[in-house]
Amino acid sequence: MIIACLHTADSNCAVFEAAARKLGLASDVLHHTVRPDLLEAAERAGGLTDEIARETAAALSALAARADAVLLTCSTLGPSTAIVGPTPVPVLRIDAALAEGATAVGGKVVALCAVETTVAPTTALFSEAAKRRGVALEVRLVAGAWSSFKAGDRDGYLAAIAGACDVAYADGASIVALAQASMAGAADFVHRGPPPLTSPEAGLRTALERIAQRVSTVE
Repeated sequence: MIIACLHTADSNCAVFEAAARKLGLASDVLHHTVRPDLLEAAERAGGLTDEIARETAAALSALAARADAVLLTCSTLGPSTAIVGPTPVPVLRIDAALAEGATAVGGKVVALCAVETTVAPTTALFSEAAKRRGVALEVRLVAGAWSSFKAGDRDGYLAAIAGACDVAYADGASIVALAQASMAGAADFVHRGPPPLTSPEAGLRTALERIAQRVSTVE
């Protein structure tokens, strides 16, 4: 079994490997492709453009030719999955599973983003799920966090996110969702509420479910 992951940060490879180990997956299941240029282009443009979406979709289609499932792990690029043409395997955006899991909790959902270009696609995705389930939603940007990430200050990055989680719980959130894969490590440092939901584990679970469904259909 091969799950191909398209990342925009090299550090996310380790994040997904940790999530895979937690789910009991073999060490050779995940195949990583890192394209930081795609996110950098989106940041320069102020968000996802049609051209960047097409380039992302092409990269996803190429990965689908040699995998059992493909995961797009960058939330900023997430909407690109909608324009991927027919593929023999599922092509998934990891934050879709996160939105479903978070809104299923009910109450007040707070989704945290670390980079500004993620706010719009996260808001659109989570709003749709929240509307279906009739739950309250707030999407927040963790100010300054992305600067720490880009400077290589992982501890400062995760501390800022964990602090924002605690603030969200103090404000009455029933569950916090960390919209970007790179934020997952902050879950271990949250003290004022339940562990926030993270996209790597949610995305991998969905990929495994879709692969199992495909296998059962073929059989």
